[in-house]
Amino acid sequence: MVEIRGITISPPLVNTSCAWASDEKQLTELFDCPCTGAVTTRTATLGGFKEDSSHTVAFLKDSLSSLNSYGYSPHPLFSYIGPQGWVRSLLQRSPDSTKPFIISITDSSPEDLRTMLNSIQGLRAFNASWASRIAVEFNASCPNIQGHPPPSYDFPSLRPFLDVFSDFFWKDQTLAIGIKLPPYFAATQFGDVVNGIATYSRPDSTSGKSMNPFAFLTCTNTLGNSLVFADQTEDRRGRAGEFAVPPGVGGLGGEAIHSLSLGNVYSFSRLLAKSQDPALREIVIIGAGGVTSPDAVSRMHRAGAKVVGCATLLGKLGVVAFEHISSKTGATS
Repeated sequence: MVEIRGITISPPLVNTSCAWASDEKQLTELFDCPCTGAVTTRTATLGGFKEDSSHTVAFLKDSLSSLNSYGYSPHPLFSYIGPQGWVRSLLQRSPDSTKPFIISITDSSPEDLRTMLNSIQGLRAFNASWASRIAVEFNASCPNIQGHPPPSYDFPSLRPFLDVFSDFFWKDQTLAIGIKLPPYFAATQFGDVVNGIATYSRPDSTSGKSMNPFAFLTCTNTLGNSLVFADQTEDRRGRAGEFAVPPGVGGLGGEAIHSLSLGNVYSFSRLLAKSQDPALREIVIIGAGGVTSPDAVSRMHRAGAKVVGCATLLGKLGVVAFEHISSKTGATS
């Protein structure tokens, strides 16, 4: 069991925001799976992402790895949290459950992001118990959006968006906010993120304790600009053209990025642990990237993750993936 600012995740296994957490059926299966401690929605925008046949996924034939060209959810945020929204319906269906949802959102406009957060806060306020069952994640790292590189590779570009989240947190300090980050490569990148997040800390007006708006980091998203040829995939005969996905390059996930993702989790966990700011030392890391076995789950924990996330294996096996990766770790207890 792991607590993130009042949100309890037990067991400490989640799906990360991905194409296999898009709609009512998928979210219901994830919610009903006893091996998931929380359900993360596919990243939603205010109006929905225009998805077409160029947005797809391929699984490699020689490893549990994937290449995807997906963008954000084609369903607008309203589909998840509106009056007939899927998250709202599942919360109403299971009032005695404590399993939370992590609502993943993003937008290119800080003002649209503000509108989305207002709606999420409305959902949290609708029922007294829902505030402890709804967290929010800002996806700052999707590599597949043409003309919009991930802002998280340049921290100053993140600030207008993080400012919005910070505003909402200081109005409601029960709000659990996370940031989904890309794979970083250089020590300076990790330092820039941690130092940037630290600037949002301030003393609580009542206790004087240092607090930070950001409660968790999800490390890592897929590795962008990766190329896989059609003959490297499982269903290569069904692939039209030379490449595994129509655009050519896409986001690489699964075993192929496991070591890099472990390095990101390790680097962030060390920097946060040695911070002089106690608020930063409380930030939880959700480790993701190549989690395809119980041993991979254990490695994520050894690197510093308190919660472990999975996407590629979910896409390949369905929700049974969580039974598979929890079988030897005790993660279901």
